Amino acid sequence: MFFIRCFIFLNVIISILQAQNLHYEDYVYQKNIRSVFLHPADFEMGLPVLDLNNADQQLELSFDDLDADVKNYSIYFIHCDAYWRPSDLMTSEYINGFFELNILNYAFSQNTLQKYTHYDIKFPTPNMQFTKAGNYLLVLYQTPDKSKIVATKRFYVLNNVVDIAAQITQPIGNDLQYVGQHIDFTISAKNYPLTNPVTDMKVFLMQNGRWDNMVSNIPATFMTGNSFQYTLDDRTTFLGSNEFRYFDIRTLFTYTERIANIVKDDNGKWHVYLTPDEPRYKQKYAFQNDINGNFLIRNNDRLSNPDLEADYAYVHFQFSYPYPISKGNVYILSRINNWALTEDNKMTYNETTKAYECTMYLKQGYYNYIYSIQYDDDTKCNETETEGNYWQTENDYYIFVYHQPRGYFYDQLVGLLRINTLKR
Repeated sequence: MFFIRCFIFLNVIISILQAQNLHYEDYVYQKNIRSVFLHPADFEMGLPVLDLNNADQQLELSFDDLDADVKNYSIYFIHCDAYWRPSDLMTSEYINGFFELNILNYAFSQNTLQKYTHYDIKFPTPNMQFTKAGNYLLVLYQTPDKSKIVATKRFYVLNNVVDIAAQITQPIGNDLQYVGQHIDFTISAKNYPLTNPVTDMKVFLMQNGRWDNMVSNIPATFMTGNSFQYTLDDRTTFLGSNEFRYFDIRTLFTYTERIANIVKDDNGKWHVYLTPDEPRYKQKYAFQNDINGNFLIRNNDRLSNPDLEADYAYVHFQFSYPYPISKGNVYILSRINNWALTEDNKMTYNETTKAYECTMYLKQGYYNYIYSIQYDDDTKCNETETEGNYWQTENDYYIFVYHQPRGYFYDQLVGLLRINTLKR
């Protein structure tokens, strides 16, 4: 009995330490881990969402370990509330079967200067199924030490029981008329009781999968029976930003568009210098196809397996700007860096070149990005002075509906809708 108590106590201590060290967001904890990617197994650019009622659906996690050796990695899952805080549910209440999964699939890179080991895993499995809808945090760690966290990734489990109808319009009659995009939407349900929307329901709006400018706690404008309308709220108006910039490093042997130079240093590392970028806020809007801040891992020189044959390169960004910003910082923003503001994507002003500069170590592929400024007195980024804002910009928007009916102690994700500005 004494040993059992000691074991339980030790597990509690470990859980507390894990909670203190965890970032409940997309985050990479170790420098040797690169290209951490979580997506639907059948669509690599999709939002990581599982249908609670579709046992055949899977998500795929993949990443590279630049140590290029073999390590034992495992994953476990934490159920979170609508605000990405750990819920009060025990693991056995939201998972049937195994609580953890060992990553058994790995392979070494081939024909690359940067050696690495590529790992991947798909879940859920027949022996591990989620039983509750909501937000989830995937925790990747190096076995057997659970405190040795490698990466965390967010994903969703959806129990789609409500209907969402939405439209995107140009704001009329205010300062955002030519720079904003307004979303009106209605939430309703026929066979599911939507109780008090003020206390039991939480609604979130996301633009292009970005976490940094997500809008939460949107109140209903009108309520009729089991239907709720969300209109006339300024918080559902987003700045349109601009079409994403891009670069293509699917080949390192040919200069593609927007590539100024490709060289190899004395240590056998690739360096790609992008064509210097200019601010676009004074330019007229021009449509161009993009992938809304996403990226694709590809290698056009060797077409058999880009996961293993795509090399890494130091990509050098240069953003021309006449003066350094005294009360703010410029960042490269996209899914490359999980839409986060970190030292890796923070730019430094070069007085000689009169430009902000940054270097990122990236795997071969096709990338979207924008430049954004975070001012010292603001928690969010702003592209007004770097990219401009246009109401015509093509953007994806996601509407998330969480509900916690009486008697429940967790937020269920009961509705999710993706809409696009070009499909009105």
